[in-house]
Amino acid sequence: MRPTSDLVNSPPESGIWRRVTREIADDLAVDALPRDRAGKPPYDEVARLREAGLPARLLPPGPPGRGAGWQAACAVIREISAADSSLGELLARHYVLSWSARLFGTAERAEVLELQAAEGQWLWGGSIDVPGPETEPVAAGTGWPGTGTGSGPETGSGPPVLTPVRGGHAQDGYLLDGRRSFPAGVAVADRLVLGAVRAGTGAPLIVLVDPAHPGVLAEPAHDRLGQRLAGAGTVGFDGVPVRPEQVLGAVPREEHDASPFTTLAPLALRLALVHVALGIAEGTLAEARDVSRTTPRAWPPAETAETDGGAYEGRPGGDPYLLLAYGELVAAAHTAAAVVEPATEALARGLRSGHALGVEERADIAVLVAAAEAVTHRSVMHITTRVLELTDGTGAPAGGPGFDRFWRNARVLTAQSSPAHRLRDIGDHYLNGTRTPLTLRI
Repeated sequence: MRPTSDLVNSPPESGIWRRVTREIADDLAVDALPRDRAGKPPYDEVARLREAGLPARLLPPGPPGRGAGWQAACAVIREISAADSSLGELLARHYVLSWSARLFGTAERAEVLELQAAEGQWLWGGSIDVPGPETEPVAAGTGWPGTGTGSGPETGSGPPVLTPVRGGHAQDGYLLDGRRSFPAGVAVADRLVLGAVRAGTGAPLIVLVDPAHPGVLAEPAHDRLGQRLAGAGTVGFDGVPVRPEQVLGAVPREEHDASPFTTLAPLALRLALVHVALGIAEGTLAEARDVSRTTPRAWPPAETAETDGGAYEGRPGGDPYLLLAYGELVAAAHTAAAVVEPATEALARGLRSGHALGVEERADIAVLVAAAEAVTHRSVMHITTRVLELTDGTGAPAGGPGFDRFWRNARVLTAQSSPAHRLRDIGDHYLNGTRTPLTLRI
């Protein structure tokens, strides 16, 4: 592995980065199953990613040769996800969240933060999802369980609260209190991005928090069904100072006040996670192929085998039923990839447009992302389920090759969105020309 300093100064689309990504993916694939079974917080895994220089590379593109463009970053996320989708999700959320300063704040502030992130190899965690107007903010200063300052809000009961300090002016900063669950990065992130509301006004703000502060306590989730190494969990905030420069921006309450560029944030996250799902599909097929090539199956029944002349009995890969099944699954993966590609290109153009992005262009991107999500989620669930059937009873040792891991990861990942809602939005746009709302809700 080359030194990180050399890697950071290399263009993200260069051959060295493709090689580095392949090397770290191969390394992660070797022990992916026992690590998944252990389900521990991904401290060691994040160390491997840092050694490869990926957190510093997967930042928004900027001079000199810093960061990665959207398409290059998605290629990295997809390949890592094929080996270990939990870490693929961790990197996907890291990359999207690293755009937060550009999407919500000023170019000057973004430049400062991105330079700090590159130099410090920050891993970004948190969530850009913000509370809707129907969500009541919690009372300020109530703390959270375990701090001795009262009983704070439980997960999902309301957003964290920012209480103005001193004279009550924004330039004096805030104190952050509350509790929030996050799907990735808990206990391993170097910076947390989250939506909070200002006490008194309820105005939603996007803030950046250093989790090393003693008032921040991370509680990793245990015994998750899937994506066990993504670092999901809950974070409590008890009187955490938030300086004015840590407030990345305000979130408009009305749709007509929202910038189309800013509302790319949830679309970017959804599409990055689609690349994780596509990586799961491709990783599942690759590992299943290795098993199916070498392990004879117990089916079809003997009378059926006689009609085929028993030609495949000595060569498992010659089983005509197995060939048909793999043909179907590979076609499903190719179909998903073909739908994801135009969505990826469109979102890359939208991010390059910046605040010049128009409402119609944003609507077109939203439809492409929804289509990629619907098709890929359906494909990955079909592929991972079918592979479980194809590899059942293959004579593998106790514990098997672990294909249940792919299904569980796909199930948890796809459960985060509703395919019915996505398909309805596509149909409404096609039939009635309706634009999807300019929202920051996932």
